[in-house]
Amino acid sequence: MRSIDRRTFLKASAAAAVVAAPAAATTAQAAPAITTPVTATAAQGVTKTLARYLVNARYEDLPAAVKKEGTRTLLNYVGVAVGGSHHETVERAVAALGPFSGAPQASLLGRRERFDIMTTAFINGASSHIFDYDDTHLKTIIHPAGPVVSAILALAEYRPVSGKEFLNALILGVETECRIGNAVYPNHYDTGWHITGTAGVFGAAAAAGKLLQLSEQQMIWALGLAASQPVGLRESFGSMNKSFNPGRAANNGLFAAVLAAQNYTSSEGMIEARRGWANTISTKQDYLQITEGLGSRYEAALNTYKPFACGIVIHPAIDAAIQLRNQNKLTPQQIDRVELRVHPLVLELTGKKTPQIGLEGKFSVYHSVAVALIDGAAGEKQYSDRAVRDATTIAVRDRVNATVDAAIRPEQVDMTVFTRDGRTLHRFIEHAVGSVEVPMTDAQLEVKFADLVEGILSKPQARRLMDLCWQVEALPAAGAVARAGVAGA
Repeated sequence: MRSIDRRTFLKASAAAAVVAAPAAATTAQAAPAITTPVTATAAQGVTKTLARYLVNARYEDLPAAVKKEGTRTLLNYVGVAVGGSHHETVERAVAALGPFSGAPQASLLGRRERFDIMTTAFINGASSHIFDYDDTHLKTIIHPAGPVVSAILALAEYRPVSGKEFLNALILGVETECRIGNAVYPNHYDTGWHITGTAGVFGAAAAAGKLLQLSEQQMIWALGLAASQPVGLRESFGSMNKSFNPGRAANNGLFAAVLAAQNYTSSEGMIEARRGWANTISTKQDYLQITEGLGSRYEAALNTYKPFACGIVIHPAIDAAIQLRNQNKLTPQQIDRVELRVHPLVLELTGKKTPQIGLEGKFSVYHSVAVALIDGAAGEKQYSDRAVRDATTIAVRDRVNATVDAAIRPEQVDMTVFTRDGRTLHRFIEHAVGSVEVPMTDAQLEVKFADLVEGILSKPQARRLMDLCWQVEALPAAGAVARAGVAGA
């Protein structure tokens, strides 16, 4: 889905999602919140306040629900990164960068090659965004894990760290990029920046800096060096360049932290200064979004995961179709017609009646409902070139009708399936699976993971890799996750 359009959709529905977020996931149980020493305009000391929090934040102070969301973020990231690892985009990156890579320090997920940690961070970050199937912070549409986990997973192979240290850094990195994103969204995005890249670099720098045990001064410099490396323009969408952005953010953030560890200096107000990051690349600067509630509320707790490999605007219809199919044991031959009442954005963005290639299928509510009714799924396999040309899919697709209804909100759908034996089956979706209100279950995340890695990892290897992600807190060395994700390991 074009991200400009996804932003419009999410902006209409994210506010209620934030209100509904579980309180347990956003309230710290130990350390008091950081007091923000800024003026009424909240434009002083932002970089320093954030750096102080990052350096002092302890794993023990994280609420249990936030830790759990961190493991879910890791599991989803590994699945999508392995899933994208043999896409043409990654093949070209490996071929281009292989001759110039340094020592084989870290693993490429889903492959056998080992590159230096900087190159590995880039390629794994790009791989994780190939299918646009990664995690999403709905308030900013940042895809948090790509920049952060790609950086620290590579670093964890080179410099061993415990699973607890790794998970703490992951959560702090996600927190950093999403808070900074909140401060400038949506104006920054509307200007043309790809916010996953431009804010993601801060998350990567913060997480890597935490693992490198930077001092407060060094963390200030790491954030400052990250601010000097904004990457990603929305003009890149639709090309390989889009997945380049989270990959480069991972690489740049790691680069910043490594330099800062050797006392490579930067300005101390690079986020908020008059000629700093926020003022230079956005017409909105709400610095309290960065500093308020550090240690007491967590943006990382609001991360969500796509259950379907297409634009969010279609997810309610897919959810309804799968529920009706499974509960009524529907077969394609039983379906007479399908009637949908949808928000206007659905047909505006995904109104392709006769997609010819897999990518077009992602922009077709008709195709998406058809595959959901036939397969009970809408993963990457359902959006292949073969899938959109399948005769059975086309036959069901042609029986799907969609009508715009202004009373239907963006996150809703009203679906009725009429069967050839005279039944009328109805389902209204208030919030689709994958939203903050109806999050994907752990079991659903595992099904998504297994589907993505099929054909790349064996079933026993996939199971072992999932278990390592779930049990990351107990690992003596978090780099084991990366090594277990190597093809044939």
